[in-house]
Amino acid sequence: MNTLDKPVLQALDDYKAAVLAKSVDAFVALYDQHVLVFDMWGAWSYNGIAAWRQMVEGWFGSLGTERVIVDFSDAQTITADDLAVVHAFVSYKAIDTNGVELRSMDNRTTMTLGRNSDGWKIVHQHTSSPIDGSTTQAIFRRR
Repeated sequence: MNTLDKPVLQALDDYKAAVLAKSVDAFVALYDQHVLVFDMWGAWSYNGIAAWRQMVEGWFGSLGTERVIVDFSDAQTITADDLAVVHAFVSYKAIDTNGVELRSMDNRTTMTLGRNSDGWKIVHQHTSSPIDGSTTQAIFRRR
């Protein structure tokens, strides 16, 4: 890992912590004001931080007392002075107040980060799962 990778990989750790804490502010702080997100759920895209914040508030608010553990694996980075790309497999595991797993799913993600006066911020994020050709259903388990 080179020194440019460290803040990019730190963004993944900060993402995990913000989701576990259900902290809208900490989560949204990872993103640039002009972020464009291609998410898997509900909307074709989220343009700008206000639209993304609204989605995050809905997601975290829908969890009630549940929490979500996020885990990134096989993260690969490509970095330059002010631009970085990280792609990884990501798993989301919902747990109850006793830590019992309620449900889980795996996705693929690619994040593009830009460095500005506020540090590294996600300027674009794309999340996906493959589609089973015979059923046209999303595959939520990494095989």
